[in-house]
Formats: sequence, C-alpha cells, structure tokens
Amino acid sequence: MGLLSKIFGKKNVEERKDEPDMVYIPSEDERMNWAIEKANLTLWYFEKSLANPQPHHVYFSIKVHIIDGENSEHIWLTEPHFDDEGNLFGTVGNEPVSVSTVKLNQRIGIDRDLISDWMSIENGRLIGGYTIRAIRDGIPEKDRAEFDNSIGMYIDEGVDHFRMDFDTPEGAILALENAYNVKDIDAAIACKDFFEEANIMLSKMNMELDNDIIDKTAEVLRLSFIKSINENGFPNFSGLQNAFPERKKIDDSHYIITEVCWFPDGGKSVQLLNTYKSAKGWVVLGPVDTAE
Repeated sequence: MGLLSKIFGKKNVEERKDEPDMVYIPSEDERMNWAIEKANLTLWYFEKSLANPQPHHVYFSIKVHIIDGENSEHIWLTEPHFDDEGNLFGTVGNEPVSVSTVKLNQRIGIDRDLISDWMSIENGRLIGGYTIRAIRDGIPEKDRAEFDNSIGMYIDEGVDHFRMDFDTPEGAILALENAYNVKDIDAAIACKDFFEEANIMLSKMNMELDNDIIDKTAEVLRLSFIKSINENGFPNFSGLQNAFPERKKIDDSHYIITEVCWFPDGGKSVQLLNTYKSAKGWVVLGPVDTAE
C-alpha cells in the first residue's frame, strides 16, 4: 500500500474497492481552512527542500485543488516539481471521486495558486501535512494512535517553517526569538508594541483612559522590559524547533498563538502568546495570563 492511500486512513472515509480511501471534510471546517492557509504560508520551505533534498528527506508530495466545472476535489500529487517560472507539475496520486478531468497516475501541470497542502518525511517525521493533521485533530483522542499506525508514522506537532517577518503572528514570534538569540535589544523592541500592551492592561481596570495615560504606561512597560533583560539576560531560543498548531482569533487585530518548542536537550514547552496587528505588521505583546 502506498503512503498516500495509507494517509487517507480508516476513519470518516468512503470505502472504494481497489482504490485509495477518500476522506471527506466539510469545506467550512475551520481546522481545514487554517490547514490550507498554513500550508501556503510555509510553502517556501517545501519548495526549497524539493529543490535541494537532503539525505533525511525521504518523501515529497503536494495537494492541489482540482476544479471540474461545478465539481472540485483536493488531490495529492506525487513526484512534484516546480519549473523555473514556479509552475507546478506532479503525478495524480489517488483516484479522483468528484472530478473527471484527471485520473490516477496522470502527469499534470497546475496553477500554484491551487495548492492546498504539502508534506515531506524528514527523519521519519511528518513535516507539513496540515490537512492530514486537521483530519487527525477531528478524531477522538483515543483513536489517534490507530490513525497514526494506519499511515505508518507517529504524528506530533511537527516543525513549522513560517518566514521570520511581521507578515504573520508566527513570523513575528520567530523574529522576537531571533532578536533574543543575537542579543539585539533594539530588534527585540521592534517586535513589540508597548502602547497596545498598556492599552490592554489598563482596559481591564475600572478607570477612564486617554492616550496620555496609555503613553506613560507604555513607557513604563518598555523600561521594565529593558531592565529585565539587562538584569536577567536574553532568553535563549537557539537550536530549538517550533510548531504553531493553533491560532485563536480574538478580533481582526488580535490573535492568541499556541507555540510548541522543542529544545536541543530534549525538553519541550508550550506557551500561549498574544499577538497584535500594528501599523508596522504583526507584533508580540507577551504571554497569555492563563489565570485569567
């Protein structure tokens, strides 16, 4: 049995004689929407790995949205390849159910805007595969080990490869951690928004607010941040691997991000971080107070 047919699993599937099982996920499923968005935000890493595969890369596949008139279907392609213009080519890896424009084992070219997922296997670990993870997250926890066994691998949170910039909440978190690693206090401050931190903190108090009060409180927070680093040193995030399994939307400008970190010594931590979309892009406000 091929890896793709294993991936489709035994749960929530329609059994089809002599064909890979097909998983059906409602298009409105928030987990699946986030999985597709995440796959596209990290696609650069897949392309880079595909162009220069390393010995620990043993498998590459990519998922695309095939549209056939009023019908459409998300299908995995094996042997993916991008040409010099960025166009995608691959071999249809599972028998289509809803579309007739492609067939199993057919070599096709497709617009890269129709990519909905990607996956690679690195050192026996699933990297990417965000729609697979969304399927798994919908399975009762007691059945997840069986799901993992059915596709021949244990699925952890993986390693996410967001770009280190202010375009996404996750990228802002990575930028802040990098600033800590290189011991650059100015770069760390650039990843923050003390005015918004002050605004949130003061809004929880029963008092009237104006910009002057918020500005003064923001300056206190900024000086406190600098003092803490001067006295305690920079946090050390060097050598760790990150995954961001969940975004919780508070409003269009505020997300709570779940970050999982694996440290070189084998340690693992999970933290919830407040992020905010400021005029300069996404910034990190600080950890969530879980006591709230």
